[in-house]
Amino acid sequence: MTAAAAGVAALAALTAVPAQAHGPDGEKSAPHWSLKDTGAPDARFRGLAAVSRDTAWVAGSLGTVLRTTDGGRTWRDVSPPGAEELQFRDVEAFDARRAVVLAIGEGEDSRVYRTDDGGTTWTETFRNPDPRAFYDCVTFFDHRHGLAMSDPVDGKFRILSTRDGGRSWTVLPDTGMPPALEGEAGFAASGQCVVSSGPKDVWLATGGAHRARVLHSADRGRTWTATDTPIPAGDPARGVFALAFRDRHHGLAVGGDFTPGLPSPDAAARTADGGRTWRPSAGSPPAYRSGAAWLPHSRTAALAVGPTGTDLTTDGGRTWRTVDTGSYDTVDCTPDQGCWAAGEKGRVARLEQ
Repeated sequence: MTAAAAGVAALAALTAVPAQAHGPDGEKSAPHWSLKDTGAPDARFRGLAAVSRDTAWVAGSLGTVLRTTDGGRTWRDVSPPGAEELQFRDVEAFDARRAVVLAIGEGEDSRVYRTDDGGTTWTETFRNPDPRAFYDCVTFFDHRHGLAMSDPVDGKFRILSTRDGGRSWTVLPDTGMPPALEGEAGFAASGQCVVSSGPKDVWLATGGAHRARVLHSADRGRTWTATDTPIPAGDPARGVFALAFRDRHHGLAVGGDFTPGLPSPDAAARTADGGRTWRPSAGSPPAYRSGAAWLPHSRTAALAVGPTGTDLTTDGGRTWRTVDTGSYDTVDCTPDQGCWAAGEKGRVARLEQ
């Protein structure tokens, strides 16, 4: 069986077998997260870019960037030189050789690097000069056009734009951005606080204020509209942490309260109109979730991950059920049926049958 065929079988089985078959003691034939030894137990990987079942990039703490091209059997440390003090929270990869990574933090700690040779060399293409800005996430519409988002500056979220694949960046005017709420910000938890679908649509997730919102732009970040979500907010630790759109209309939002040990009721929502309205999930994940991804070629199946487990929906986000109890911060799937997850203590896994 080819790798792609194996991936198809695993994803089909994941949506079909009963929930009890997915736990750490589940049946051997059930699809499951298969941990891959990254050799980086001290790093926490909140940035993940799945290129295929064979190729994936992860980025995390201690300035660490790793890449695999053999399905996770081996990993190459391709961290940018001198980045040991940086916190990489997002990576966007175009293929096995070209990728962009985002470091977060106040002022000059927020940086962007690009590689064109698989991480052998990196070029720093942006260093934030404004001490008031704090960049959280980055997304690309295609190989050239992309955006990065910062927490509000002067009362509005700041958007950084590239038209050359991340080789240069420009701050967009904020005239089309609605005012931020008091205390509102993004969460740099999984690289999914800003996501795109198609050539021009992009969504931005927020929390920390008295309402958790999703902002949408249909013109690559020049003008935005804001919509309230039913995900609880009202605290700096609560809100929408991750978004996933399978097209420009159908999307998922997950989040909750990331404070360890606290419950996170109503921590998932869905939209079928591009984010103009959001409906709460009737059966949400049982705890805070920081990452989400649609299963390849599915109109109804998606995964959500967090420190306490992985949840699956097979009805477009109406209901969720826990299928694994391992800790992951982010998840990403590829058209050739590859799904990857990454998180604390150097954990990276691929969905296997």
